[in-house]
Amino acid sequence: MSSFSPTEDARCATRRWEVAPGGASTSPVRLPMTYVLPLRWHTDTGLAELTDYLRWLGDRVEVLVVDGSPPPLFARHAEAWRGLVRHLPPDPSERGLNGKVLGVHTGVRAAGHEHVVIADDDVRYDESALSAVHRLLGRADLVRPQNYFDPLPWHAWWDTGRTLLNRALGADYPGTLAVRRSTFVAMGGYDPDVLFENLELIRTVRGYGGTEAAPAWLYVRRLPPDAAHFRGQRVRQAYDDLAQPARLLTSLAVLPALVAAVASRRPRLLVGAAAGVVALAETGRRRAGGTRVFPPATALAAPLWLLERGVCGWLAVTRRLLLGGVRYGDTRIRRAANPAPRNPRLPAILHFRLGQNRR
Repeated sequence: MSSFSPTEDARCATRRWEVAPGGASTSPVRLPMTYVLPLRWHTDTGLAELTDYLRWLGDRVEVLVVDGSPPPLFARHAEAWRGLVRHLPPDPSERGLNGKVLGVHTGVRAAGHEHVVIADDDVRYDESALSAVHRLLGRADLVRPQNYFDPLPWHAWWDTGRTLLNRALGADYPGTLAVRRSTFVAMGGYDPDVLFENLELIRTVRGYGGTEAAPAWLYVRRLPPDAAHFRGQRVRQAYDDLAQPARLLTSLAVLPALVAAVASRRPRLLVGAAAGVVALAETGRRRAGGTRVFPPATALAAPLWLLERGVCGWLAVTRRLLLGGVRYGDTRIRRAANPAPRNPRLPAILHFRLGQNRR
């Protein structure tokens, strides 16, 4: 079992991925690890920036891009990434509604190493975060890092309110996870017909009896979406709560509570509730050195995000009842995720705090 210092890694984890393309570099340490990037693009707006990142990654780990983009874009990507990464289409034998899950299945099974990072196309690891994940996978079957947005436009600030509340109450759901390939293959992958694929993978590993590491100090940068994409994802993200009944009930209670407070003409209730939500978010911001990556004003976004989720939660339930699910690409998905296993085979979660771990 590898030894490491979470505190030391945390000090370094806020650095961006470095080494400009073609620039001078000391020889990077190449880790025995595979980085799987499931991709499906309809426009190549970010191709140059992603190519720079893949070039940087390729010097440090094996990189596999599973590309479900339309043929013209797939061909363009193949040309841009020739010699940098392994570029392949999703396995046509895979079947399911969620294209990202199909890409993950293809990539993990094709990986050349036991330790596998799975990351969305907007995730940007740095060297210290890659090393920390590699060490953690020596002890756990699944690693759940903590994403943060950089840069921070208004909509990323808004969504950071959700992140801070999740950190205060447990752990956030990032756009990247890491798994042991042997565990993933042995459990048969995870359900490709659900919307909330990260939660589904976490629950599947737990149900299989695997160990999860959720280090709140392991920060991995994420690029924000554009504002139009952010607006288009609000109800779809609220639909994820259908897989977490306690969260769903909380979000559905927001609007009735707001109406009751307004009807009773007791504005102090609203002010007090908003202050309590900000205080809770601030607890999440300060956890595990989070003040280095979450600016002070981000805690103020939490009440606004909670109000938004209160509205979108009702819209998500309506879509489930009237439309049978939520749109995902060219299809509609009904299930957010499968229920958590009732009798998992001795799952364990590793929690890291102040350089010590407990099981």
